[in-house]
Amino acid sequence: MASGNFFKHWPTMLLGLIVAVILLTAVFSFQLNQTEVAVVTTFGRPAVVDAPGLHFRWPFPFQEVYRFDKRIRCYEGSSGKLEETVTKDGHNIIVGIYVNYRISDVNAFFSKLKDVANAEDVLNTLMRSAKNSAFGQRNFDQIVNDNGKMLKLDELMAAIKGSLEKDTSDFGIDIVGVGINNLGVPKTVSEKVFERMIAERKQFADKNLAEGKREAKEIRVRADLERDNVIANAEAKAQKLRAEGDAEAAKFYKEFAKDPELAEFLRKTDALRSIMKNRTTLILDTNVPPFDLLKPGAVVPGAGSAAPAAKNAK
Repeated sequence: MASGNFFKHWPTMLLGLIVAVILLTAVFSFQLNQTEVAVVTTFGRPAVVDAPGLHFRWPFPFQEVYRFDKRIRCYEGSSGKLEETVTKDGHNIIVGIYVNYRISDVNAFFSKLKDVANAEDVLNTLMRSAKNSAFGQRNFDQIVNDNGKMLKLDELMAAIKGSLEKDTSDFGIDIVGVGINNLGVPKTVSEKVFERMIAERKQFADKNLAEGKREAKEIRVRADLERDNVIANAEAKAQKLRAEGDAEAAKFYKEFAKDPELAEFLRKTDALRSIMKNRTTLILDTNVPPFDLLKPGAVVPGAGSAAPAAKNAK
């Protein structure tokens, strides 16, 4: 009878055993992921466990397990997230920064800060102080400017990061990076900023325009000098060529002077050749030189009275 009841209820008993094993495992062990590290306290004494997998533990109040994520966290702050701060030259700006950090020493982190929420409260205060200090040591045009060479934002971020690293060195926190997620100016300031930027741009434009006019004037002066030099050289060369031509012509003029009538005849025949290169019909007065050579009976100088000039002009 008893054995029959056992076999009848064995599934229920097996299920109860499985549930008990699961409960005991949950109470006496904990699981760590690859990205986690844990601090296990035994009667308040901490011990770090960083190996992933299943680990044994005693239940509360003998031991407690505190888990922490080893990955980089991004924190934007809270109370000082977006607020006005004053630059070195007295301008108000609205700045919001963020910090990337990770837990580098979990034992120091746990003993000093206990948990992430408390750590970020402390970090928020440190961020606000470092931000105001860094921006308070820079002029406005080193933060807001259309000229990239004048901006000092990289130096600002490096200063804030250095300050936070110094302040958190005992907390087991590694400051990976600092950045700006919001940067602006109040409306009353922005109008003055735009006016100043417009004035600066106008001054820059006027300066470039003046330099352009000066360079244009220099170019025109150089071009005029080069033009005058070219013209002067050309005129000098032309005068030289005319002088050489006149000298050569003078030789022929001496020969023509020996027989003026022959010289006149040759000039007329040259003119006829130029005028009547092609087949040409002309109706002109033969009394007009050089066509007087075509008159019947025209005499060629030096060839006798019977030699017709028209025949010799062919």
